[in-house]
Amino acid sequence: MAKGLVHVYTGDGKGKTTAAFGLAMRAAGHGKRVLILQFLKGGKRDSGEVLPAKKMGIDVVRFKDQVSPLFDKDVRPSRLKRAVGKAVNLTIDKLRDGIHDILILDEIITAFSAKLLSTEDLQKILDARPEKTELILTGRGAPTWLIEKADYVTEMRMIKHPFNRRIRARRGIEF
Repeated sequence: MAKGLVHVYTGDGKGKTTAAFGLAMRAAGHGKRVLILQFLKGGKRDSGEVLPAKKMGIDVVRFKDQVSPLFDKDVRPSRLKRAVGKAVNLTIDKLRDGIHDILILDEIITAFSAKLLSTEDLQKILDARPEKTELILTGRGAPTWLIEKADYVTEMRMIKHPFNRRIRARRGIEF
């Protein structure tokens, strides 16, 4: 594989995870080895994209001990920060082992924006990336320095969303 690049999917609009999973499925369809690590998406059930991704041979890891405070008001920030720290270490290990052609770090930017990992942690992840590995980071609030380092940057901008009209997230559409 040629030199890998760094992608950032950020912004307040819908579609960051969807775009990342779409790229994962395209890559798997071409025989690439893909790993998706989902930050802040623990809990009891998988979202709709996880099962078909696994059927395509894409490795998906959800950190069950990481539930966003947005979805569980009882989450203790100190416990969540420790859980994210462990996930950062696993991410670095997975990058260094060089097994996967593509690593997707879903919602890692959101974890960073929530101060659950430091600038140094995020930089360590970028530094651990083998030259041939494509790295995709998703989430709201990408810092300027990350945008400058990335090769691709896409910002999803919300113009209109049903949530603003109190329409709840729907299975198969939003999750």
